[in-house]
Amino acid sequence: MSRQPVLAVLGATGAQGGGLVRAALRDPAQTFRVRAITRRPDTPAAQSLRALGADIAAGDADDVESLRTALAGADALFAVTDFWSHQSPEREILQAANIADAACRVGISHVVWSTLEDTRLLIPPDSPRFPTLGHRWKVPHFDAKGEADALFARLPTTYLHTSFFWDNLIHFGMAPTRGSDGRLGFLLPMGTRALPGIAAEDIGVCALALFKLGEKAFGRHVGIAGEHLSGPQMAMALSGVLGEPVRHLDMPHEAYAALPFPGAADLANMFAYKHDFNGLFRALRSVTETRELHPGVQDFKTWLNRHAPRIPLAA
Repeated sequence: MSRQPVLAVLGATGAQGGGLVRAALRDPAQTFRVRAITRRPDTPAAQSLRALGADIAAGDADDVESLRTALAGADALFAVTDFWSHQSPEREILQAANIADAACRVGISHVVWSTLEDTRLLIPPDSPRFPTLGHRWKVPHFDAKGEADALFARLPTTYLHTSFFWDNLIHFGMAPTRGSDGRLGFLLPMGTRALPGIAAEDIGVCALALFKLGEKAFGRHVGIAGEHLSGPQMAMALSGVLGEPVRHLDMPHEAYAALPFPGAADLANMFAYKHDFNGLFRALRSVTETRELHPGVQDFKTWLNRHAPRIPLAA
């Protein structure tokens, strides 16, 4: 009887990794044995994955030796880094280097690397079009992942380009807010340009499908989205589920960069990039091709109907 291949998942207690762990454990074919890798294996989040049937291993992207130990004997690897836990593009690239090095050392046969575009390929660091951040970045949380793509070129890798997480409305401070007039407003500084979006839980299902494709997916850049919607369209959908009108709010990207929260300048440049290069950005994230990987991928209305009660609204 052949050995069941082992799928190692980094960031297993996070949105992307956790979604993949659950998708693989629910897979009727039971294609993979799942190894959930986390920095803190004793946390309730990690133990809940163990209860579902995952093996738990300790591994830290800042510690290459811990990764080699955690990946020993694994066949496939979902690789992801969490920029927002430290907001350092330099550290993120070092983490990606550690992951790629460990994967090479243990002989991983397929990596799915969760990445984003390096915006500097279209907007060089010396371009005045967008402000340069930290001396050499335009959109740090995009650029670092895009630059790290080269680190995985020596491995059989699929490059998975994600979209805006609709879950940001719950966890990332992007819920509609109530203005001084008492009305709800949803801020998305992209004018009427459409934004590809996806439910975080659907990313794991798409990643599992790529692992099942095996060598057919090697070297491919695959973008995923559940729907492309403009700010006004998202506001209209929010109005329908929240039971009161929600208006779309826009603002200049320079004003967004000045908002008082960490990472505002990074996100302002991101929205400017998605606005100015909208056609190119959207073209990589085909909803039709996403449905080929995951026929049940949610559109925004479906996601809202399931999660609207969790969206925090100020009284």
